[in-house]
Amino acid sequence: MGSAYRPPRWLRNPHVQSVLSSMPLRRAAGLRELRRLGAETTEHIITVEDGVRLQGFHTRLPGREAQGLVLLLHGWEGSSESSYMRHTAAQLLARGFEVFRLNFRDHGDTHHLNEGLFHSCRLGEVVQAAAEVSRRFPARPMLAAGYSLGGNFALRLALAAPGAGIPLVHAAAVCPAIDPSAVMRTLESGQPFYHWYFMKKWRRSLTIKRALFPQQHDFDDSILAKDMRSLTHWLVERHTTMAGVEEYFDGYAVAGERLAGLQVPVSVLAAADDPVIPVDGFPRLSLPAHSTLEIADFGGHCGFLEGAHLRGYAERWVADRLAAAAAPARATIGVSA
Repeated sequence: MGSAYRPPRWLRNPHVQSVLSSMPLRRAAGLRELRRLGAETTEHIITVEDGVRLQGFHTRLPGREAQGLVLLLHGWEGSSESSYMRHTAAQLLARGFEVFRLNFRDHGDTHHLNEGLFHSCRLGEVVQAAAEVSRRFPARPMLAAGYSLGGNFALRLALAAPGAGIPLVHAAAVCPAIDPSAVMRTLESGQPFYHWYFMKKWRRSLTIKRALFPQQHDFDDSILAKDMRSLTHWLVERHTTMAGVEEYFDGYAVAGERLAGLQVPVSVLAAADDPVIPVDGFPRLSLPAHSTLEIADFGGHCGFLEGAHLRGYAERWVADRLAAAAAPARATIGVSA
C-alpha cells in the first residue's frame, strides 16, 4: 500500500502540487513532448445509443507496431488536452502503445455535440464508446487509465467491461473519486479555492450549453449563482430521474465493497494529502487479490510532481502498471492466435 514517490521538500505542499500540475506551462510541456516523439493524432467522433456523440483523439507513432491500445479518461471539467492527459499519452507512446483520449460529454470543445447535459452517472455512453474504440483500433491488448473523475469512470469501466464485451485487461486510476458524497463535503469544508475553481469551470460549461441550446436550457443566471451542492441538486432534479443528490452520488460511487467483484484487474494510486479526494476511503476499498492500491504520503490532487521540470510520477506510474499488465496479455494473445 506504500509508495516510492518522494518529492523534494518544496513540493510537499498539497496545494503547490495541485496548482502546479494544471498550470499552462505543464500543459504546453506535454504538447512539446508529443511533438518531439513525432506523434500522429487524428480526431474521431464516436456515436453511441440515442445518437449521443463523443469526441476523442487517437494518437500513434508512425512506423511502429503497437504494443496495445490505451483509453485515457480525464477528470471533471478537464479534457483530452489536460496536462496529465498529454504527459501520460507521451509516456505510453514511448512504451509502444497507441492512445485514445476520450472527451466526456460537454468537456473540451464538445458542448455542441449533444443537447443533454453531462453528469457523472452517464456511464453507459462511455462504456459504449470504449467498445467502439476497441473495434476501430484493434491493437491488443486494450487497457484504460483515468484521473480523478476519469479514474472513477475507469474503475466502473473495468467493472462493466466483461458484460459489455470489451476486451479490457487492466485499468489504472489516479486519485479516483471513489465516494462522491465525501468529495462534496471536502469541497464544501476545505480550502475555498477548489470549490471556486471547479464552480468557475462548471458555470462556464453551463453558460456555453445555454447559448447553444436555448430552447432546451432556459435557466437564468440565478441558477448559475448557486453553490456546488445546490447546483448539483438542480441538475439531478431537472436532468435525471433520481430522487436527490445522495442517490445521484450513490449512482457513481465505487467505495467500500463495490469493486470486490472486479474481473478486470485494476491499479489505484492515491495521495494522503489530496485536498479534493479524501484519503480515508481508500484503505476500506475491497479490491480482489489481482488488484493493487498505492497511497503516497504526498502528491496533492493529481499532482505527484517530481521537480522543477514538472514531470510527474503519476504518468510514469500509469505507464509502468499498464506495460506490466500488457506483457502477459500479449503473450496470451500470441499463444491463442
